[in-house]
Amino acid sequence: MLPQIGSPGRGIDYELFLDCVHCGLCTASCPTYVETGNENDSPRGRIYLMRAVTDGRLELNKEVTRHLELCLDCRACETACPSGVQYGKLIEPFRVNMEQDAMAAGTKRPKTSDWFHKYILFGLFPYPDKLRKSLIPARIAQMLGLERLLIGTGLWRLLPSRLGRLVTMLPKLEKPLAALPDFLPAVGKRRARVALFTGCVGDVMFRHTNWATARVLQHNGCDVVVPQSQGCCGAIHFHAGESPPARDLADKNIGAFDVSSVDAVIVNVAGCGSMLKDYGHHWHDDSQATRERFAAKVKDCSEFLDELGLVTPQGEINITATYHDACHLAHAQKVREQPRNLLRKIPGLKLVDLSESELCCGAAGTYNLTEPEMAERLGRRKLDNIRRTGARVVVTANAGCLLQIARQARMEGETLKIVHPMDLLDLSYRHEPLEFS
Repeated sequence: MLPQIGSPGRGIDYELFLDCVHCGLCTASCPTYVETGNENDSPRGRIYLMRAVTDGRLELNKEVTRHLELCLDCRACETACPSGVQYGKLIEPFRVNMEQDAMAAGTKRPKTSDWFHKYILFGLFPYPDKLRKSLIPARIAQMLGLERLLIGTGLWRLLPSRLGRLVTMLPKLEKPLAALPDFLPAVGKRRARVALFTGCVGDVMFRHTNWATARVLQHNGCDVVVPQSQGCCGAIHFHAGESPPARDLADKNIGAFDVSSVDAVIVNVAGCGSMLKDYGHHWHDDSQATRERFAAKVKDCSEFLDELGLVTPQGEINITATYHDACHLAHAQKVREQPRNLLRKIPGLKLVDLSESELCCGAAGTYNLTEPEMAERLGRRKLDNIRRTGARVVVTANAGCLLQIARQARMEGETLKIVHPMDLLDLSYRHEPLEFS
């Protein structure tokens, strides 16, 4: 059966719907179903809804739309599914078409007309220089201790809900580091030549992790190229249903990277890596083949270093840590054991298992800003599991997870250190301790 003309299912291979046999093995892995117990908030329920709308058997009303919007797109169901259902290739284009159709029909205002999307998510986050400048007042407020006052007294709740939540998510803003140079040479024998993707929000909030990643790559014999004209991966726009701007950002990145001159394009943010690897199938036009060639070179830093063979670091880091699987690393990219393999090579580091490690923490890109209630529930669930490990250090490979888990700990008065795997490896190579500040 072909999708009806004008259906949000248009452009989606109908066979992808049929891959789902509705066995229900995905339900225990779905964060929203685990929290609500509503079958419509499960992967198989959402696939049934999308297929019924595509067939013309079900009206795309507000209730159906809400169940689809509540999906975190974490793709944990893909890991759990024995039938190989490619859920991401269903929910992502369906929601993009759903958004575009609603706007075209005049039944919904464009998200870009919403102040938060227009000025924050779309107008600020994808542009590192603008975002960095906008944080100057927040940096001053932190220096004066005003953010502690806002959170401690609950005054942040007086702000518009999404803005208030954004305020509580800000990490400690250190003095900005210098930008990465165009080129960093390999240390020792040259083993590879790679390009580093630095991102947008990740480079502003976690530039130290970009530097750490570059140094770790250097210590492993990699020449590191850092294209200066690269930008946002496009995920912020794409997951909000704004496909054309996402495509423009993708094509800008493809133009910035000379993939023929490098062995891999390295990413250290799971959400960005997933988006970059999917460039080849999001848009079907004359540039698709070029996007596919770019996507084929993209590797998560842990994935690449594990394949290359990590040069064993020598500096001891005597801590107990637990590892949280970022959804778009474990489920979308299928990178699970590689970060753990690297961490286990750090002398002195004790890694303890985290219950429900692969269940979303509630970050999901900008989901924790647009769906705060569900994000809060999942954040509490994640922190409860972290507490049970006894670890004071949490390691995770995604900027959103770092911010979300740190926020939840801060709001509940829990003292935790949340770090990226590359941060720990870098400290071990440099024989420096992990500072708790």
